[in-house]
Amino acid sequence: MTMLSSPPEVLVTRRTGAHLDHTNDTALCTTTFCTSRSDGVLSVQHDLDPDEISDELAVLLATELDDTGVLRGQSEFEAVFTGVVRSAAAGEEGWLAFYRNSLNRLEQGSAAFAPVHQHAASLVVGGDVVDLGSCFGFFPLRMAAAGLTVTATDISGSTMDLLDRVSGPLRRTVRTLTCDAACVPLPDGAADTVTVLHLLEHLDPAAAGSVLREAMRLARRRVIVAVPFEEVPRACYGHVQRFDDRVLRVIADAWRSAGVRAGVHEYHGGWLILDRCCLTPQPRFVHPHPR
Repeated sequence: MTMLSSPPEVLVTRRTGAHLDHTNDTALCTTTFCTSRSDGVLSVQHDLDPDEISDELAVLLATELDDTGVLRGQSEFEAVFTGVVRSAAAGEEGWLAFYRNSLNRLEQGSAAFAPVHQHAASLVVGGDVVDLGSCFGFFPLRMAAAGLTVTATDISGSTMDLLDRVSGPLRRTVRTLTCDAACVPLPDGAADTVTVLHLLEHLDPAAAGSVLREAMRLARRRVIVAVPFEEVPRACYGHVQRFDDRVLRVIADAWRSAGVRAGVHEYHGGWLILDRCCLTPQPRFVHPHPR
């Protein structure tokens, strides 16, 4: 996802005074937001202060604005997300507050995504990690705080630039690369562990297969893959592919045929763990589409 975009047809502001009744018949007020749409422009007001801004905002937007039909697709979701963070505090302070709050809640276990990060961290082997599709880079920052050497990668240059800017004030050293997760400019065996956390659901099956092959090329020892189990891919998050236990087991079987030790388990979603042993030529990736 490219969360730093802010198209002109979306206007986000922070409300500082009392809530006022709306005369626009397209207006919708929720617990946190007041929204209206006029002349093609979506206006969103919120009352969140810097202490309340974190990655949990994604769940809040999905529940209060996407489920109620306010948002029209992923681009509006991302624009509102970015607008809320930017309007919560002036300049870079909004993003620093966002990162600090997100990391605190993830590492203390209060965030919805915290079990995924905690479980992924428990599966990492070795002293260095390459993370594919890092987005804001919370997991790489967690690994850096644990003393590992970490490279975060994402196709969004603006998101990697943001991670570069905040990693210093956060005192967590992370190397960043802007690249496609299927074509990472690093040598074979670049890291002990390569993590692919909640990325594959954003890709079609062919692209997902390319990313897994690239992850195995980069990994000296282990690839850790996490995906959500959803009945329907969540469009506002940019999900285009649905995973379940059966799909992961088919993928694991294909890798086993190439000499990879592959395991599948469920914990707050699905996990595929690929361990190098006697790797033979990599498999032709076959990905079933569940119906």
